[in-house]
Amino acid sequence: MEIEIDEGLVRGIIAAETAQAAAEIGQLGPIAAYERSRSRHDERVNTAADAHTLACKNGCYWCCYFTVDVRAVEVFSILGFMERELSAAEQARVRGEIEANSTLLQGLSEPERMRRNVKCPFLAAGRCTIYEARPQTCRNYHATDVTGCRASYEQPDNIDIDPDFAPLVYQAGGAHVDAFCSTLQQLGYDTNAYELSTALAAAIADPQSRARFVAKQIPFVTLTGNEIPTEFCDL
Repeated sequence: MEIEIDEGLVRGIIAAETAQAAAEIGQLGPIAAYERSRSRHDERVNTAADAHTLACKNGCYWCCYFTVDVRAVEVFSILGFMERELSAAEQARVRGEIEANSTLLQGLSEPERMRRNVKCPFLAAGRCTIYEARPQTCRNYHATDVTGCRASYEQPDNIDIDPDFAPLVYQAGGAHVDAFCSTLQQLGYDTNAYELSTALAAAIADPQSRARFVAKQIPFVTLTGNEIPTEFCDL
């Protein structure tokens, strides 16, 4: 699906988020600043002019079986949310699924991961148990017709399926993530992308990974991250 870029929308979000992210990262540190940015992210997506066309709703979770990449700042925020908000029993369940997924996925290439359905460890009883702290990828995944999402789930080997999406929602979310992550990178923090479960497992196994991230070092010594180029910042 080809879209026409709304340069005014994208430029405005990038300018505003870059300035606010830089100020908050300097004042609060990267993790707290990221957590503040999430409400702005949601607001920008929810107020996009075509947000009313989205088909996503409670009880729809085809995408919760798709591969998800995260950055280190998201990993440490998610782990903090787990410790604060989930019961001990739920944390134990989640950690078990994280470890199982990590074992399954760690040896797979990105194309191989894309062709495999793996249940997100945070999906329980048809809902996301960390919805408030869900990754940026999940915040930006929206469809206007669940048919494509269901087809992708039922045919994981078919990577040519392209679910319909709302162009302005897509641009608003993408511009926000580009701006925040570019600012984080410019300030010296790791912004490589890692597979969700393997990164969570690495952080759980090595409590010093958070301190290395905050110190502007590579956080996960056992993982190789992938640099994700920004899509909109070149405007």
